[in-house]
Amino acid sequence: MAVVDADTHVDECEETWHYMPPEDARYKPVTVVPTEDMGDGAPAPGYTRHWLIGSNLSIRRIRDDRRTGTTIDARELRNVETRLRHMDEMGVDVHVMYPTMFLTYLTNDPHAQTAICKSYNRWMADRSAESNGRLRWVAVLPMLDIEAAVDEVRWASEHGACGVFKLATELGRRVTDPYFYPVYQEANDLDLALCMHTSSGDPPAGSSAPLLGDGVTGTNVIDAFHAIVFSGLAFRFPRLRFGFIEAGSSWIPFVVDRLYARRERMAWAYRTFTYSDDLSDLFHEHRLYVTCQSQEDIPYLLTFGTEDHLMIGTDYSHADLSAEIGAIDILRRRADEGEFSQTAKRKILEDNPRTFYGL
Repeated sequence: MAVVDADTHVDECEETWHYMPPEDARYKPVTVVPTEDMGDGAPAPGYTRHWLIGSNLSIRRIRDDRRTGTTIDARELRNVETRLRHMDEMGVDVHVMYPTMFLTYLTNDPHAQTAICKSYNRWMADRSAESNGRLRWVAVLPMLDIEAAVDEVRWASEHGACGVFKLATELGRRVTDPYFYPVYQEANDLDLALCMHTSSGDPPAGSSAPLLGDGVTGTNVIDAFHAIVFSGLAFRFPRLRFGFIEAGSSWIPFVVDRLYARRERMAWAYRTFTYSDDLSDLFHEHRLYVTCQSQEDIPYLLTFGTEDHLMIGTDYSHADLSAEIGAIDILRRRADEGEFSQTAKRKILEDNPRTFYGL
């Protein structure tokens, strides 16, 4: 078995867009940096930068090596071997990589979105191919054009993707909206995981794209968990695995309680989920997987039938409230000190992410 970091990131760079064909060149994101003549209220030069996509701006972070515990060569996949060496130092065998800029909608133009997603996926396939299977990636999809999104699921499956990236809410639609069913069916048929990551998911309405705010993040992911179970979506797509990424897991008891209340008080809900004493049926029947944080009460969470369904990620390359470069070491230590079993440790670090991502 091998330790899997279930939630890591890459920072997109200029090379990401080199995979666009000439006819799509007009959609290529361009880096813009504030200048001194931008007037009062503008960020200081060198403080931040943005991707310009059409008339929309999306933040392009300027990372700090010390704060993130990573280097630009590893974050931007400039040198795959550098990232692999760092993984060795961390005692990690596999990184599952998520995007950064796609955590918000970049454009309301379906042609631009398709071009950007395709270039990103081809960059990821190309760079991860150098890792001998240690760098795995999750494909981004142009959901503004659902047929193009289905085509991209097929391409990604053929080129090494282990899942498809899904915003928990986007286009003003919940995750259970039938609009997304063609994507779900394709992922189901190709045995790809559906990966719902903390994010902000509506197209920009004005001159700039939305940014993740300072409020409680991850609530759309929590709502997606509830909606998937309550609607019985897993029974419509019987092979599809659902992941809830970078939203923590301490919300599980609350959502399970709300599901139980609905089941007991709304007779028709009996058709969509069961509720056994150890709750394992809930997670197993609906194929639900959740990434936890190292500081959470894991022994308590394990009492909710999650032993075969918890994973952990470091949020590698980021420096927000979910980022913890030492998360895997902390989880190892907690198990070694007797907080929970060695079996649970192995499942969280190895078995569960391998099952979810089909590794």
